[in-house]
Amino acid sequence: MPPIPLEHVDPYTLLVAVVLSAQCTDERVNQTTPKLFARAGTPAGMVKLSVPEIREIIKPCGLSPAKSKALHALSRILLDQHGGQVPKDFEALEALPGVGHKTASVVMSHAFGVPAFPVDTHIHRSAERWGLSSGRNVAQTERDLKAVFPEDEWIRRHLQIIYFGRQYCPARSHDFANCPICSWAASRARAQREKQGRGRAKAALSEAASGEAARSEPKASEVNRARSRSAARATAARRGRARR
Repeated sequence: MPPIPLEHVDPYTLLVAVVLSAQCTDERVNQTTPKLFARAGTPAGMVKLSVPEIREIIKPCGLSPAKSKALHALSRILLDQHGGQVPKDFEALEALPGVGHKTASVVMSHAFGVPAFPVDTHIHRSAERWGLSSGRNVAQTERDLKAVFPEDEWIRRHLQIIYFGRQYCPARSHDFANCPICSWAASRARAQREKQGRGRAKAALSEAASGEAARSEPKASEVNRARSRSAARATAARRGRARR
């Protein structure tokens, strides 16, 4: 089975890493957590830090004001209600601050081995591209993928889709024809929609750049006025010297 991209040593450090990964790359999280875990690798260690201290450490991961509050609060709850341990229960996990269904699914599957199929935006996009889901929302995608794959494959398939998507099926500038799966699994309509979307985005960027360039270039009338003012100042200066 492929390794989970987030570096961790136990259920708690995995939980923290997944919370930090929201709208952040796994690489950036892995660069940040060693410093955090050196001071707060347990719930007890985390609550000893103030929220501003946590925020300062995790700033590179983005959304640090909300994430720092969530990490401090969930650590306090783990100490007060769960004996300092991460609960092996979806409902209890999802009751923690900053923990949604996807985060709980990652912890349950990769920390405890409970069958789950975490669906983030990357898996959601890939599943729709490949015709495995209608792609209406992540909840529907999760149901569709669970129906497609046997339960004992959910954890492995989750990781395989993540790694495959990063290498062959990126969100931007994706070449459907050269993708080992999209080249035969994606519908023409889907490929055309993404192509048109990229075209509109490029056009919008080009238009914005042109507008910015036009605004930054002085108009002819402005240039003429500036020249007139400069000439007037030069004439006045010559007359002043002549009087002296």
